[in-house]
Amino acid sequence: MRRALLLVVTVSGVAVVGCAGRLIPNTTVEDNPTNREIIEFCETYRHALEQRDIGALLAMASPRYYENGGTPEGEDDYDISGLREVLGRTLPRVEAVRYEFRYRRIGFEGDRVLVDYTYSGSYQVEGGTGPRWFRRVADNRLELERAGGQLRILSGM
Repeated sequence: MRRALLLVVTVSGVAVVGCAGRLIPNTTVEDNPTNREIIEFCETYRHALEQRDIGALLAMASPRYYENGGTPEGEDDYDISGLREVLGRTLPRVEAVRYEFRYRRIGFEGDRVLVDYTYSGSYQVEGGTGPRWFRRVADNRLELERAGGQLRILSGM
């Protein structure tokens, strides 16, 4: 019989629950129905990215979507209408894409769900001299909310 060790750690006001029990395969996330539902939603998002499906991506976004570009001036911040513009401007230029996500942690902050993952993305973009391949490996956080019983993305696309 396995004994689960439950740790509750508060980091910057975010409750993170860890368990020494079973993990969802290929993740470091505790295996439970809530976490499986969240990862399934994130995998739907990943597939929409790979298919460059702007409609599906916008349907997954919350009407309250807000992206903080990370600069103090805020010139690169945008809301749901800005997301629509960014996706409409960038995705048509992408000719091929492949993303892999490695889920590291799922946390809860109030009514928000924080999904931390590392992604490896390879994509081919049309350019002036022909298509070029790019690759990026980075950490990201999707911030989700539950609206009308469904998960929606608040930020992180």
